[in-house]
Amino acid sequence: MAFDSLPVELSELPGAVPAWQAQAGTADLQNICQAVKNQGGRLIALWGTDEQDRGEGYTLHLSLAKAEGLLWLRCALPVDQPKYPDLSPIFYNAHRMQRAARDLLGIDADAADRRPWLRHAAWRDSDRPLHRAHAAGKTFEAQDSEYAFVSVTGDGVHEIPVGPVHAGTIEPGHFRFSIVGEKVLRLEDRLGYTHKGIDKRFQGMPLADGAKLAGRVSGDSTVAYAWAYCMALESVAGITPPGRALMLRALMLERERIANHLGDLGYLGNDGGLGFGLAQFMRLKEDVLRLNAKLFGHRYLMDCIVPGGVACDLGQAGFEAINIECDTLMHDVRLLKDIYDDHAGLQDRFLTCGRLTPNTAGKLGVIGLAGRASGQAWDLRAQARPAPYDLLDARMKTHKNGDVAARVNLRFEEIFESLRLLHVLVERIAPGDIAAPLPATMSAGIGLGWAEGWRGESVVALESGADGRIRSCHAHDPSWQNWPALAFAVNGNIVPDFPLINKSFNLSYSGCDL
Repeated sequence: MAFDSLPVELSELPGAVPAWQAQAGTADLQNICQAVKNQGGRLIALWGTDEQDRGEGYTLHLSLAKAEGLLWLRCALPVDQPKYPDLSPIFYNAHRMQRAARDLLGIDADAADRRPWLRHAAWRDSDRPLHRAHAAGKTFEAQDSEYAFVSVTGDGVHEIPVGPVHAGTIEPGHFRFSIVGEKVLRLEDRLGYTHKGIDKRFQGMPLADGAKLAGRVSGDSTVAYAWAYCMALESVAGITPPGRALMLRALMLERERIANHLGDLGYLGNDGGLGFGLAQFMRLKEDVLRLNAKLFGHRYLMDCIVPGGVACDLGQAGFEAINIECDTLMHDVRLLKDIYDDHAGLQDRFLTCGRLTPNTAGKLGVIGLAGRASGQAWDLRAQARPAPYDLLDARMKTHKNGDVAARVNLRFEEIFESLRLLHVLVERIAPGDIAAPLPATMSAGIGLGWAEGWRGESVVALESGADGRIRSCHAHDPSWQNWPALAFAVNGNIVPDFPLINKSFNLSYSGCDL
């Protein structure tokens, strides 16, 4: 068993990834988390639910992970005193999740930082949007939104506030720089400006409709989230998608990864002073998106993954078009990599810039591409290997330098690996159905979904009611783990390098504003 020697009784959950569930008391939480960490595990997500309609209080939920699988740990909290011990000394990334759970539900970690995280001016401190009794459409008068940023004092120190509104289409986020001259001493970020109430919106939806909403948690990761949701629902329903459907899902996920990496490499070249790189990579990304639209009906593959399988199939001509495009991309991206590698000005901007050491990345719990660029060897495709990756021999790529150059090189390597995987998928896909029907009726249950998106791990925890509707659903973005790492990577660099460092992480604002 993946989670051995824990002071808790485990029961296995069915589904595409190895997963277990357990109940724990507040007195055991820190011991359980410390034991998981000692075994090389991580905290993936922390959230809460209101159970008062069942005559209970609240439930604190934790998703803990090891390479072998996931543990869904639940802890009951009394309605009159919903408190639990601070877990951030064990898992650093628990800090913001705990603050968000307090804002949304009122469950309270015994932590020193009492500042709101998601609340802003949208609701009063006494209001709890995730209470069952709270109407989803209820609005409030604007409240005082003054936020106590940490101040850095000393001779020559001053602050630069950036945002929350930015130029172009970038989502809102506030960055507060403390600097001496151009050198960054400290960066503090604040998110939550696009809070959409997604966890609340899930409640009461028909189970089959949840994939559509999950695919819109963060629009550049629609395949990862839709797959994770469907994986969770299929676990509850006790069904397995046909082999052809799983292959098509993997094909879509790798195309989503390629498209995002191409776009990032273009923007990184541009931020480093090479506009030619932006033009060329955006041309290649546009080709990928256009072929998506032609083959699947949507440039970003929205609503292509559905419970039980996929919504559309490909014929031989479609597979041939993918193979041809893969060969073209392999050739063109290799040429562009040579240009990036040989461009002295670009390498001067990339090398040693925004370095996140493996030691720091490990302490912060950094995951996904940003983690692998700093020596954190986590990739679900190569480790947990949910079907069909158990048949594909996905090869994880890692670097140890943790700078912009490492994150750039990792994107190149992951593009090449995804192109290889696409060829394998096209070669091995077999005839068959593309979807399995959901049962006409489903009993209450829980399920977990876990997918390695282009940015990192997308996790969906689903609880269904006996009425065939969603009782609760929580979607977790890897950016929760990685936003704090950006502040560490920026320290000691100069202010003009921030756009380059920020883009090298390319984290989701929307994915953290649920």
